[in-house]
Amino acid sequence: MSLTNAERQALYRQRHLRTEDSTGELLHAVINLHAKRALERLAKCYGLTQRALLERLLIDAERQTIDSAGRLPNGQADYYDGRLRLEISRPDDDGGKSSASR
Repeated sequence: MSLTNAERQALYRQRHLRTEDSTGELLHAVINLHAKRALERLAKCYGLTQRALLERLLIDAERQTIDSAGRLPNGQADYYDGRLRLEISRPDDDGGKSSASR
């Protein structure tokens, strides 16, 4: 007997939510086309899956935020309690003088 679509989806989710440490969670998001294409290009450039790249970027961003929060009174506690509010700084505009090596 063949499986229904719902049954196949449930099995797929079971398989793909299992990670080495059993902490996988499902994330559904609609993102801007330019951001999606950047994710695809960056993942390919670094030889990672989009999932692996996104996980690394998020973990690195959190690490930087925790480091910044550590310089504030109660900063880390406020961060983990959801009370810390920071602004995202934009990269310095060097007038197009930076160059990338190929």
